[in-house]
Amino acid sequence: MTKRVMILATDGFEQSELEQPKQRLEEAGFETAVVSPNDGEIKGWDQTDWGQPVKVDLTISQVDANDFDALLLPGGQINPDKLRMEDGAVQLVRDFCQAGKPVAAICHGPWLLVEADVLDNKTVTGWPSIRTDLRNAGANVVDREVAIDGNLITSRKPDDIPAFSDELIKALQEQTEPQPA
Repeated sequence: MTKRVMILATDGFEQSELEQPKQRLEEAGFETAVVSPNDGEIKGWDQTDWGQPVKVDLTISQVDANDFDALLLPGGQINPDKLRMEDGAVQLVRDFCQAGKPVAAICHGPWLLVEADVLDNKTVTGWPSIRTDLRNAGANVVDREVAIDGNLITSRKPDDIPAFSDELIKALQEQTEPQPA
């Protein structure tokens, strides 16, 4: 059975951080689903201005972490800031972490890990402006292309997308029965 990856995003996601990992996952044979608070389309942010819309496959109210094998959290400053105010989004992050499934967050995406309260004693990375938030949530923050701690995969910025995507694909390929975080 094909493994499924939930991409949790809303308006203001960083265009490259959603589209490039999504493409890499699909090329590797995985199914992806863009999940958002509302149906229709969400609009990306492309470096300095609004980017292209992306079709929403399912809304948060229509999904359950048990129906997916991994979670991808793209960054962009606006996207995770809006999502961390959505109780359903925060609960999904918690559910994936508690199930021990791969959770990959890039750039500002780890803000959702802070909100879900899943970073105590975890080694992670993220965009420089959120590193204090990560530390305050109990994480050991490092500055490297990819930080992996158990089921958590984190990266800093769009330049890290190839390594970030590779590690998520590797985690999915190696995945057997999920182990709680």
